[in-house]
Amino acid sequence: MSDSLRKDPSDQVKEKVTPDSQKSTLDQAKEGVTGTADRVAGSLQPEGEKSTTQKLSDSTRGTADSTSENSKSVLQQAQDTISSTAQSVTDTLSGSK
Repeated sequence: MSDSLRKDPSDQVKEKVTPDSQKSTLDQAKEGVTGTADRVAGSLQPEGEKSTTQKLSDSTRGTADSTSENSKSVLQQAQDTISSTAQSVTDTLSGSK
């Protein structure tokens, strides 16, 4: 697995600094899905195959994740993201937010 299959760290920063109020429901759902996919990819990718940038990004995110969601597993995070995404899509299609 290479860094080309990972979410670009600059995209991660842009997503974090842009307030949710300035994002569409679809953008928020996409960020959740791609973020979870990147976490899974990062946990599966051997440290020796990661670029310095990805190592730093994973380390920084890992610290934030462990602080805010210490007891959640990656699988539970993925399930939560999928559930939230499904609800967001339903809300968008029904015209409510």
